[in-house]
Amino acid sequence: MHSESENPVESSILPESAPVPASSNFEAADPALTADLALAAIKDRNLPSEAIEQISRNAAVMKSRKVRVALAAHPRAPRRIALRLIRELYTFDLMQFSLIPAVAADLKRVADELLVARLASITLGERIALARRSSAMVAAALLLDKESRVWQTTLENARLSEAAIVKALLRPAATPAFVKAVCHHAKWSVRPEIRMALLRNEYTPLARALEFARRLPPAQLRDILHASRLPEKIKSYLRKEGNP
Repeated sequence: MHSESENPVESSILPESAPVPASSNFEAADPALTADLALAAIKDRNLPSEAIEQISRNAAVMKSRKVRVALAAHPRAPRRIALRLIRELYTFDLMQFSLIPAVAADLKRVADELLVARLASITLGERIALARRSSAMVAAALLLDKESRVWQTTLENARLSEAAIVKALLRPAATPAFVKAVCHHAKWSVRPEIRMALLRNEYTPLARALEFARRLPPAQLRDILHASRLPEKIKSYLRKEGNP
């Protein structure tokens, strides 16, 4: 089935120019069915599940990556078929699938979990490409990538959440370079929750820790520093600064 090369899919799943066949002249089981005709048929959100089953059994048509993605995303696709197709998708097709608005949340999660499981085995270039456009769950996993180019790109991902950065900062795997980058990031370093997470991380530079600490009430700062991994000397200094 995987006869096509794996490259990021940028084009639409369903070509706008392809006419949707009328039910009277479309036969999903027709051996002459082409990928374009199948895609046009799949555009019909009311396509019966029986037709989807028949298309899924057409080996020639199912060689098309676009058909596989579109069929898995169809609201009437039987779950067993959708799950089988999702597991067979290439990396970037999985990413595209998880970003389709109409796809059910549980199926998106399956796709995201498969992507996260593949991160250790795909190339640096592929991880950087995923970092730019992937879903929030995949972006969160990429924040802890060992290659700085990956997490640097991930920090610019529009789907990345503040909560994911906070969680990454509190993980032992967070590197000094990552912490420093968040400390100076124009977008993320101004977020209060992220600043509090940075005050708990041992790699936050003193100058930035002091800046963040000065913006907190003394009682809140004491609570944060109580659970902080910052060196004791820095915590003592921040406590004194927070209680002039």
